[in-house]
Amino acid sequence: MPGTSDSAGSTNYVRGVENPEIIIKLTSDEALVLSDWLEQVQMTDLSRLVGDTAVWAPLHRIAGTLDKSLPEIFAADYAERLEAARSRLRPDLNDSTSDEEGTDA
Repeated sequence: MPGTSDSAGSTNYVRGVENPEIIIKLTSDEALVLSDWLEQVQMTDLSRLVGDTAVWAPLHRIAGTLDKSLPEIFAADYAERLEAARSRLRPDLNDSTSDEEGTDA
């Protein structure tokens, strides 16, 4: 049974879910880089970048959660840590052929 219908006829796929929150898992590198980017976005005119104000609340919530979870943002060597994380996350352009070939055997 893919879903249930209410009296209005709409399908409810999530009925009975006790905790409707979404959990996003990030590596520490991903979290650090995303936190920095969100900080930059928040310091600019957010309305120019994100036209729908409904998006602002989740962006601020994610940024706040990351800030509380990342003691690295207060480290004296933050810039170096951030650049190292960015470097590790950037795809190695020299390895692009191995990604395209796949692992089909």
